[in-house]
Amino acid sequence: MCDALVGTWKLTENNSDDFSKCMEEIGVSFITRQAACHLKPDVIICINGDEWSIKTLSTFKNTELNFKLDCEVDETTADGRKVKSTMTCKDGVLIQKQTWDGKESTITREVQDGRLITTCIIGDVKCVRIYDKK
Repeated sequence: MCDALVGTWKLTENNSDDFSKCMEEIGVSFITRQAACHLKPDVIICINGDEWSIKTLSTFKNTELNFKLDCEVDETTADGRKVKSTMTCKDGVLIQKQTWDGKESTITREVQDGRLITTCIIGDVKCVRIYDKK
């Protein structure tokens, strides 16, 4: 299933141009985008029974999302948006659908060759961030 995602991951590869474009599409301010592009956050993914937790830790802001698969939850994103998130797991890929104000984004997380590959898609904009296990 998605057990390979469990662990502490450090951002090691980030196309900051694509990441900035994703944030711009979402509506994040220029100054916040500039700051966020220079961060190297840690992501901690835990599973306890059917309860999941994804913590993102950085020098700018920490967030935590607690959820059960296939259940919609309220989430406040790092940029302050109030969204509805639903997480599913298919073929080892954790798929997060976020909806807010008539908009939708998708974030997928999967392990390939021992690395956590996080892909963010909103509209026609796509960004890939790669994390190595700590």
